[in-house]
Order: sequence, then C-alpha cells, then structure tokens
Amino acid sequence: MTATDFLSMPLHPTRRGLMVLSLGLAASLMGSALWAAPPTLRVLTHSSFDLPKPLLAQFEKTVQVKLQIIKAGDAGEMLNKLILTKAKPIADVVYGIDNSLAAKAVEAGVLDAPLAEVRIAGESPVSLPAPLVPIDRGYVTLNIDNAWFAKQGLALPQSLQDLTQAPYKNLLVVQHPATSSPGLAFLAATVAEMGEEKAFEWWAAMRQNGVKVTKGWTQAYYTDFSRNGGKRPIVVSYASSPAAEVFYSKTPLTEAPTASLHLRGAVFQQIEGAALVKGGVQPQAASQFIAFLRSPDVQQALPTQMWMWPVVKDTPVPEVMRHAPEPNLSQHPQPSPELMAQRSAAWISRWTQVVLR
Repeated sequence: MTATDFLSMPLHPTRRGLMVLSLGLAASLMGSALWAAPPTLRVLTHSSFDLPKPLLAQFEKTVQVKLQIIKAGDAGEMLNKLILTKAKPIADVVYGIDNSLAAKAVEAGVLDAPLAEVRIAGESPVSLPAPLVPIDRGYVTLNIDNAWFAKQGLALPQSLQDLTQAPYKNLLVVQHPATSSPGLAFLAATVAEMGEEKAFEWWAAMRQNGVKVTKGWTQAYYTDFSRNGGKRPIVVSYASSPAAEVFYSKTPLTEAPTASLHLRGAVFQQIEGAALVKGGVQPQAASQFIAFLRSPDVQQALPTQMWMWPVVKDTPVPEVMRHAPEPNLSQHPQPSPELMAQRSAAWISRWTQVVLR
C-alpha cells in the first residue's frame, strides 16, 4: 500500500480529524524551521555610531544575523555599562573603546579577541592594547565658533594659559573625564604637555575662569556650543568637526563656520577599537563584524559617517576633509598607554576635586 493509497482510505470522522490536525501541526513545525528568524548579534556602541544602512544590511545578509545596535551614550558611559553588566553581558561585540579607555577595559576583563579563524584585513599604522582591534582614528581638540569671535572682535587664544585670562572667562565647555572619552582625552593632553602639577594648576585656574563641564560630547557640542545656540564659543570636540559642519550644512559652504584650535596641550590622538564582549553568545558573528569594520567599504565610509579617519593604510578620504587638517603630532606630546593605564583613575579623581568640588 502506497502513501497515496493510505491517505485515500476512508476514515472514521474522529480519526480523520486527528489526522488532519497532525498533518497541519507537522506542516506548521516544518514551516517554522524553514522560516526561523536569524540569530541576533548585539553590538554595543557609543551614541555616534553611524554606518550606511545598505552596508549593515549586506552584513546581515552575508552572515545571516539580525543586528541589534545598542547605543549606550558616550564611550565612557558605554564602557561603564559594559563593566556593570559583566556577569550578564548585554552585547556580543563592542565598538568605540579608545586608547584613553583601553587600559580600563582590559583591566576590567570584559573583552575577548576575535576568533583566530576570522581574518581581519588591512594594514594599520596605529595600534591598541590587545584584544582591541583598531577601527578608526581622530583627534580630540578645541573647536571655536568663527562667527562669535568675529562679532566680538576678540583675538583667538594662542595658548591654554590665555584661556585662564579675563577676556576668555566663561567661554570654554569641556566634558567630564569620568563619563566622556573626549573629556578624558583632553585632560590627558593637558597632563602630557604640562606635567601633572602644572596641569592641575591650570585646571584650577580654569575653574576660577568659568569652565563649564557636561556629561558628554553631545550636550557640550549641541547644547552649550554657541554655533548650535549655546553660550560657549569654545568646546572640546574633534578635528573633523569643521568638515562635518560643511558636509551637513543646508546651504552650500566654501569655508567651515567653525575651526579647530590646535593649541599645545590641547590635542589628543584618539584611536577607536572593537573587541568581542567576554561571555557573549555569538563569537563567530561578532568576529565577522569586526572584520566588516575593517573592510574597504566601511573604512571609506567612516569620514562622512562617524567623522573619523580610517586606520587601514592607503584608504582614500573625501574632499570635504580638507576642512579638517590633521594636527602635527610631533608638536603635541601624547601620553603613553602605560601612563594612561597607571594614572587615569588618579587624574580623574584629582580633576573632580579641583574642578567640581
């Protein structure tokens, strides 16, 4: 007897109903298996993460995952959340930990290296402490509102010491180094240039001269910076910010409305990286995501998406980046990773006492 013969035999109504129910259930289960949703890859990032949707969609299609992008505020806030959830990780891969925070992340034991079988392409002239993989680089520096200074007829400051003087009172807004990677980077740059004692004397003088402190970069730049309606014409930001102002302007601009002010002691080279989150549930896909961040398409998208320079050697950058000249690092002492690892916590503690209490 064939299967067709069996199915064509007359059945008792009750048995026929049971068979129909069984066949329907089997078909449903088969359909569920065939159309099961792809696994989710949880990506923890800072709030500035932004890549073209077609690139992200192509990654999902190639790797057969669904991306869940978890934006956790500034990089400092993001790392704090990663550490606080160490026992029950909230992500599989993290992007945006930079060289000012790398030591803290490594010491906290929340990171893992990409799987060895996943190839990370591209030669990079910059590095980060393992297991972080460099993805992009930029420069934390001072930005000024050109129109404000022109209207006031005030000369631009020529040194950090100028900012402690009366004409520049209440003009600077910075970020808190405990919750902001540019805030910590700027603090580290002042220490690298002046040494700890002189640097904190400068910070004490800045407190007297009205420096304002915000939790993160977004508030400082988009709320307090005079270019965006605030009252402060000098802000700790990025060397690429003037180019971003040109790129996003609703009317075509030939010159940027803001400019970087590369004063000695006010420039920090920032290198951002990615790593697996220790205890994550998707190590293979997470490793592939890091490889994706180093791919040519993503590296070329970085300048006008996240306003950072690519780390892969010989990657072309768009013409708009002419509004963002890179500082000459030979003129700007940089703190070593070892010094950052040893002293960052003490700097933050002392800075809090000097500036806020």
